[in-house]
Amino acid sequence: MTTLLIRNARITTLDPRLPQADALAVVDGRIAAIGTEAQVRAGLTEVTVIDAGGRRLVPGLNDSHTHLIRGGLNYNLELRWDGLRSLSDAMAMLKAQVDNTPAPQWVRVVGGFTAEQFVEKRLPTLAEINAIAPDTPVFLLHLYDRALLNRAALRACGYDRNTPDPPGGQIARDSLGNPTGLLLAKPNALILYATLAKGPRLPIEYQANSTRHFMRELNRLGITSVIDAGGGFQNYPEDYQVIEQLHRDGELTVRIAYNLFTQNKGKEVQDFQHWSEILTPRQGDDLLRHNGAGEMLVFSAADFELFNEPRPELPAGMEPELEEVVKLLVEKRWPFRIHATYDESIDRILDVYEQVNREIPFDGLHWFIDHAETITPRNIDRISALGGGLAIQHRMAYQGEAFVQRYGADAARHTPPVRRMLQAGVPVGAGTDATRVASYNPWVALSWLVTGRTVGGLALYGEENLLEREEALRLWTQGSAWFSSDDGRKGTLAVGQLADFCVLSSDFFAVDDAAIADITSVLTVVGGRVVHGEGDFGPLAPTLPPAMPDWSPVNRFGGYHVGGAATGRVAHAHAHGHGAGACRTHGHGHAAAHAVPTDAPNAFWGALGCSCFAF
Repeated sequence: MTTLLIRNARITTLDPRLPQADALAVVDGRIAAIGTEAQVRAGLTEVTVIDAGGRRLVPGLNDSHTHLIRGGLNYNLELRWDGLRSLSDAMAMLKAQVDNTPAPQWVRVVGGFTAEQFVEKRLPTLAEINAIAPDTPVFLLHLYDRALLNRAALRACGYDRNTPDPPGGQIARDSLGNPTGLLLAKPNALILYATLAKGPRLPIEYQANSTRHFMRELNRLGITSVIDAGGGFQNYPEDYQVIEQLHRDGELTVRIAYNLFTQNKGKEVQDFQHWSEILTPRQGDDLLRHNGAGEMLVFSAADFELFNEPRPELPAGMEPELEEVVKLLVEKRWPFRIHATYDESIDRILDVYEQVNREIPFDGLHWFIDHAETITPRNIDRISALGGGLAIQHRMAYQGEAFVQRYGADAARHTPPVRRMLQAGVPVGAGTDATRVASYNPWVALSWLVTGRTVGGLALYGEENLLEREEALRLWTQGSAWFSSDDGRKGTLAVGQLADFCVLSSDFFAVDDAAIADITSVLTVVGGRVVHGEGDFGPLAPTLPPAMPDWSPVNRFGGYHVGGAATGRVAHAHAHGHGAGACRTHGHGHAAAHAVPTDAPNAFWGALGCSCFAF
């Protein structure tokens, strides 16, 4: 491989032996030298030089809990509202996509946003959705709380007055018993993703294209590694064929360590027994590697995280079911993770773990609990004693208002208690739990860790539970590396470590708090290979083919909307169509900058915002 030299950079290494540098060299995919440019250049030959232009360079970000594999298979089908600050803009995007989507395809807005991020502080009504989409099925997922289906989607799913409510879910009905289009998790989200699974799927070659686009979107935000937590309706090995083929073809631009999520209630042990016969612990390489079991180990141990619903009580039979699975995993030396939101659930789970450990010692095996929003100091200490870790995500940035409404502001001040976790010395890794219950944008999560605010602006935490910016960055780099047993191999820019890093659009350590969530990467490097570039760095990145199919929302709208306004190709077209971004009909710049009068049809396009935006 060609030696790569990055010069004229403000490098944050996260290595206490050399915290800052201005140049680094990469040989054979690893950091070969770091320091001053003169020090780094010494002895180099045949070097490719990239001038960072004085920008901040940090280790590549590592999402310790996300759903890249599942998300990638569907990314090209999804209209993303992530980051938008105006429902009127969101609905205009929805109408434009409805008009561009051929039958029998659906238009899907699948999570990554919350009503609280909109200036209107609400979701669209079913009447509004039906008005703009009388014939095209529309599925809109809000967190794991509810889904809105228009009449066309109800017909496509076959939902009628005779369709029973599934366990833990509710189909809202009118006075005659007909479904209205509102599906509610009460509190089980199965009804939501089971309904989504009824929609058309992309053919496998399109799924590969979709996954490449999703990985490039993550690269755009500085992500170089993830730990994939599996997911509902994500079966192994069937749904892993695409990611494995991309790996064989050398087209992975994100390192992936994947956990396997049981899909068979009542047969969880059989799932893990079968998988343990065909996979060894950590099987794979630095780009694609098996990472163990979870986040679902047994269905009876899953406590759903809807803070607008009462805390669910785990069933009495949970302990023996979980014990059987964990014994198997420890015997096979499989790392494992488990979804647990509430301290009451964690308490019972740890009882099982401690019992298994007495019989079959964990003995350094990596295991961890995901989420842990209401964990107590006592259970943090129990995790520490067993050698476990805690993977946290910014779900409170999307559900903080609901949590405060149910449990009060005082309870929210340490939900989750990140500072207490760090003080206990427990390994802590940060992530997003994307793509449904929160956005995949790591800078939104970093903003939440530093400011303690939700995406709707609510201040949750006191100073005692906020992190300094370098502390937050460590959780997204060094911290997450532990959770795939990669500590000492990635997460720090030091000689011998994997050469994964990103050059930032703005200096994370200098911008105002309000601007953290708007940071992107202008240059992303994985193993010394440029995987994303913008501006002057654009020509260095490999060409990505258009999203497939050609009507994909990705081709028109892109992904996360940095800055709160619609971005991607539609924003570019809007600026060119109206000059300087102003609307010649209404004289406004962009609806997201205004408190849009959604009930004034003569001023705006009804509740749907300015109609010019859709074209």
